[in-house]
Amino acid sequence: MNKDKQLLSDIEDAIANCMKCGNCMEVCPIYKEIQTESAVARGKLSLIEAVLNGNADITEGFDARMAMCVSCKACAAKCPCGVKADELILRGRQAAVKSRGLNPIKKNVFKLLSNRTLFDLALRMAGLFGPLQMKKLPGRLAVVARFPMPGLDRRRILAPFAATPLRCQFPETIRVDKPCMKVAFFTGCTINYVYTDIGQAVINVLKANDVEITMPAMQHCCGTPVYMSGDVEMAKVFAKHNIEIFEHVNADYIVASCGSCAEAFKIEYPELFHDDPDLQARARKLALKTYEISEFLVDIVKFRKDNLGQINATVTMHDPCHMARGIKVTTQPREILAAIPGVRFVEMKEPARCCGAGGSFSLAHYDISRKINDRKIADIASTAADIVATSCGSCRMHIVDGLVQNGKAQDCVHVVQLLERAYKAGQS
Repeated sequence: MNKDKQLLSDIEDAIANCMKCGNCMEVCPIYKEIQTESAVARGKLSLIEAVLNGNADITEGFDARMAMCVSCKACAAKCPCGVKADELILRGRQAAVKSRGLNPIKKNVFKLLSNRTLFDLALRMAGLFGPLQMKKLPGRLAVVARFPMPGLDRRRILAPFAATPLRCQFPETIRVDKPCMKVAFFTGCTINYVYTDIGQAVINVLKANDVEITMPAMQHCCGTPVYMSGDVEMAKVFAKHNIEIFEHVNADYIVASCGSCAEAFKIEYPELFHDDPDLQARARKLALKTYEISEFLVDIVKFRKDNLGQINATVTMHDPCHMARGIKVTTQPREILAAIPGVRFVEMKEPARCCGAGGSFSLAHYDISRKINDRKIADIASTAADIVATSCGSCRMHIVDGLVQNGKAQDCVHVVQLLERAYKAGQS
């Protein structure tokens, strides 16, 4: 057995279950845009099968084709045979990393990311000096590059790095007068360094419901970007660090305001340590008390509705992929929106269709991600909504990019931000 085949031999039976029916072609957002067989799950699994049969090797081309995926999980949800194609494609990426190593750019980025102190310093500096490089756009929390930046399309609309990270804006423990419970808030990178307004909304909403909050200072990236790129060993380092930090926090629950971060704690961490019974048991214990914020507010806290003020707006909802098909949380955000007086909710045609962000996919393949995004923007526009609500910072940034590029006036915010506005309106 050659080396490349050995790296994939454990998924040979799972690959064989794919009957190549092509149902995945109907839902794959990338295939819809470029119409090539290698873009769809069936094509990628055929390529992995060719490696297993000894008819192909793990080459640069293999690596590139495995990376041509937004990891939206739509193929797995559609498959009539129950083939988890998204997980098998991820195994293909993992085999490519073991065989060829990480892409040099990703390797350097992840090396920075793994150094918590240096990473924190770099993003703080980006927040302080960002205005020199980025020009703010009026009306939205959005910026565009003043000068060309390596790896970044000049047209792309981004969100600015915060001048002060979220965890530096608050004490580690945020107390309330008569706490009903205590939660540990996993902020994640995007909320801590970019969308601090989402983090502030989470804190204010929890306080409005008499929940005490702790934000462990030593928490780090959930590791999902590393894991989804195929570097399992580095992902384990991130996971182990966060497990150790959060299992020593005296909290009843763990909350995250990002579907991908919540999925890391709830699903990825226990799977990562399948070969380490002790760490897997510890990961499972944390997974059982981890909730995405809307899930937590609806299912655990039973959030207060008696003191909500009026928010007069038409709102539509975009379901992030890792919310809809990862942790399967879609009804709870809508329950929050339905509870806010004055909100008129209009469902778009395909709320759970990928927006095209796909983590780093939109950086590496901006033109394709924009085409996927344009479909999402057209769906949003058809609702005539004033506001797009979502539950993911990455989706928010990509949707704002699409709204600006398509000349649309709507803004995109997190669901919890609308709830925060309603509580504030109730006070006044």
